[in-house]
Amino acid sequence: MKRTLILLLLVLNSNTPVLAQAKFPQPISANETGFNTIFNGVSLENWEGDPTYWRVEEGQIIGEVTPETILKRNSFLIWRGGAPGDFELKLEYKVSEGGNSGINYRSVEVKDTPYALKGYQCDIDGKGKWTGQNYEERARKFLAMRGQMTQLKTTMEPTVYGSLGDKDKLWEYIKKDDWNHVHLIVRGNTMIHIINGHVMSVVIDNDIENRTSKGLLGVQVHVGPPMTIAYKNIRIKA
Repeated sequence: MKRTLILLLLVLNSNTPVLAQAKFPQPISANETGFNTIFNGVSLENWEGDPTYWRVEEGQIIGEVTPETILKRNSFLIWRGGAPGDFELKLEYKVSEGGNSGINYRSVEVKDTPYALKGYQCDIDGKGKWTGQNYEERARKFLAMRGQMTQLKTTMEPTVYGSLGDKDKLWEYIKKDDWNHVHLIVRGNTMIHIINGHVMSVVIDNDIENRTSKGLLGVQVHVGPPMTIAYKNIRIKA
């Protein structure tokens, strides 16, 4: 017994980490382990879209609508490198003030409509009305607005379970006419949209009849006035 007490006192009075406080979660670093680049910076290899609207310029994918090429429907540049299910996606974007775009995932092509996708979307726009929300293109539409954590159930409208912050305050973290960093985390039935290190929306999709578990990736030019959207440094980790 005496020997045990002596050993315990030595432990308590030493610098050993045996009884130290467990480490708290730390901010994510720039670690890119497991991420693979899916845009080579020089061509649209493994991407497919209408060349009227999409091109590569100075290491960027450029989507542009001009006064002469006004759209009658949304048009997508589709990644042909796979149909991810669970994944993380990182990229940078810059959008014009009047621009409207988005990053589609777990999507399907619309029959008989070239370069059209149906599915989940991380919305992007230049005026700040929609950026960061989860909008399901050509399907259930608004799944979570910016600042909302929602849950979906079959036959029910999306239900807000909590707040991630005020919609207008979160918009202050978005850079206008400059590069923004997007990080999408899509695992199981949970979808997290992060921009510049701030969580913009979370969706838990328990709508078994309508949710999708895998599908195509794509980026969008939207109907409306002339606009420009630029993407670069696109990486994915499955």
